[in-house]
Amino acid sequence: MTGPPEDRMTELRQLFFESAAELVQNLNEQAMQLEKSPGDAESIRSLRRTVHTLKGDAAACGFRELSELAHEFEDVLGLEKTAAAAAVPAIALRAADVFSAMLDAYREKKKLPSIHSLREEIAQLAHPGALGTGENKEKKRVSSRQVVRWSEYEQLAIAQAAHEGKRLHHVTVQLDPNCGMPIAARQLVRIALASVGEVLALYPGEGSRESTDRVEVALASEKSAEQIRAKCRIPTITLQARVGTLRPKARARTTTAPADGSSELKPEMGTTPADLAAVESPVPPTKEAVAPVSTGPDNVLRVDAERIDSVLNLVGELILAKSMLQQTLLEFTERFARDPLRGKFSDAMAFQARVLNDLQRSVMKIRMVPVDQLFRRFPRMVRDVGLRCGKQVELVVKGGDTDLDKGILDAIAEPLTHLVRNAVGHGIEPVEERARAGKRAQGMLRLNAYHQGNQVVVEVTDDGHGIDANKVRQRALSQGLVSAEQAARLTEGETLELIFRPGFSTATEITELSGRGVGLDVVQSVLGRLKGTVQIDTEAGRGTTFRLRLPLTLAIIKALLFRVEQRLYAIPLNAVAEITRTVEEHIHQVEHYDVLQLRNEVLPLLRLGQAPEPGPASARHKVFVLVINSADRKFGLIVDALVGEEELVIKALDDQSISTDLVSGASILGDGRVVLILNLTALVERFTRARTDGTGGRLAGLLSSVSPGIQARGAVGGTA
Repeated sequence: MTGPPEDRMTELRQLFFESAAELVQNLNEQAMQLEKSPGDAESIRSLRRTVHTLKGDAAACGFRELSELAHEFEDVLGLEKTAAAAAVPAIALRAADVFSAMLDAYREKKKLPSIHSLREEIAQLAHPGALGTGENKEKKRVSSRQVVRWSEYEQLAIAQAAHEGKRLHHVTVQLDPNCGMPIAARQLVRIALASVGEVLALYPGEGSRESTDRVEVALASEKSAEQIRAKCRIPTITLQARVGTLRPKARARTTTAPADGSSELKPEMGTTPADLAAVESPVPPTKEAVAPVSTGPDNVLRVDAERIDSVLNLVGELILAKSMLQQTLLEFTERFARDPLRGKFSDAMAFQARVLNDLQRSVMKIRMVPVDQLFRRFPRMVRDVGLRCGKQVELVVKGGDTDLDKGILDAIAEPLTHLVRNAVGHGIEPVEERARAGKRAQGMLRLNAYHQGNQVVVEVTDDGHGIDANKVRQRALSQGLVSAEQAARLTEGETLELIFRPGFSTATEITELSGRGVGLDVVQSVLGRLKGTVQIDTEAGRGTTFRLRLPLTLAIIKALLFRVEQRLYAIPLNAVAEITRTVEEHIHQVEHYDVLQLRNEVLPLLRLGQAPEPGPASARHKVFVLVINSADRKFGLIVDALVGEEELVIKALDDQSISTDLVSGASILGDGRVVLILNLTALVERFTRARTDGTGGRLAGLLSSVSPGIQARGAVGGTA
């Protein structure tokens, strides 16, 4: 069989890995659906279709072991009646795990995992109660004489050979039952037949330890049937050989040997050998969006995510160019207010801005994928963790169609996994405890996602016993995470956030799920890197909600620009609840905190610059206060002056330019100035730490570690 060029095969396998991951996920979902409705005919058919597609795609890519294993499982699912129907879901889930491990091994070119135990489970499913029963063993042996299970890969080789006009033979060699080395005997038969033609298929396969008294071979040869039979006469090894004509008509599933000695591949659906590979290997969906199969390959374009990032970076540069043109137009207007070209420039700029906004939205939409791509992995996880913990948990998913940047979606997979496992393992009570609390035995875990402004909110909610703030405080004290004095000053919200500290754990013993002090700290660190926040809402006896707030994208943001000590900074506009203006004499200190009386509430303040020297002049000094909403907190940032709102393209900073975690990136304005974008998560952490250790909100010179020399474009790298 002539294979495709190496580059074509590499591309085909890459496409296969992408589509196979989706197929394995479908297998998980279908198995769990079947677990809820055992024996449901439609669920079994869906399961079989998925396994069949995986089998064909694996065969087309040359992954023989995966194709053969899927073929065995597919045949079991295709039986008219499965006596052990109740066992199918568990074996299907086990198969999904093995398929996934095999895919990882193929992708990374590592040793394949053992599949022996799964094969035994599949065999037991096909012949329940067969082990140890002489009658059933005999039935199985007779059945093996009647049906040859050539792999899908071998069937493709046969179809290709037929398409090339080669003469095909079906050779059945009866082995001597007194032969003490059946595996070696099969190898000798293969070598003998290879000397007179091309061995396209062999059953049992090389290395197989299946007990059988015959060898079935698909052979492409121009030799006569008598010449082929003569080659099969091996003293003390073979008894007799039959040679029939092999007539492949269509995509094959099994090979049967008719009474006349001939053989042909039975069609599973009408097609020609030339169409076989195309039917078995449909073009898989793209990375960025899962397209329905019905759309057909003509409507799906596979684009690498890096190419989209490159286009997005260019769009960012265009936005910078737009800002530069707008700045130039303002200067032109000031100098030539009555020039007739001013109106034409303004119209051209307005048109360019409109098109550029549409282009930006279009590119961003390409990067957006539904959150369901992440949510789909959790039903299986909830089931498995619940079984290990002895808990009954129902998972309810909403908002799966909410779109989020692909990069952010991939980044939150690990923290969301920790939250889900934590909710099942710690949040939801055991059945007995729920019964004592008057709750239903089955716990409820909800995943929800929705848009809120230019953010995406992802919620993980359980109906468990909630989080006891006092227990968290005591645990943090015993682990040395806070001192007694610090713990006494913590509010309930600040106490709950201690669970995100590295090393914090409420588990009394180390298990597979907990006790190692590793887990929820990942949530806050990842959210900080993504410029997002996490909020905890909990009620004793009712449950807990972890609320993750994430930006739609990390590349372009609407920002509020302001000055602190003549330096230009920015923060995301959506984080600003309101802006107020006051004078220094209205800022008071309460227990070492800078605070401002804002209507009916006392607002704690965080000063970014140096505090003014006390005196009458400084008392009348005017400042702006940016009221920030972060999780369940509200506090104010004291800044010197406001510059305005701007759409900023976030650029990465080189590590030598900035020596503080308070700055998350930078951008370039239309006039060439560099604006530093503050990391609000780090500011909140600094603010919390100040309240905990008693230094209050007067952190004078908070941004003094930021290098003032970053005013050149060279210090700013690519799009973040």
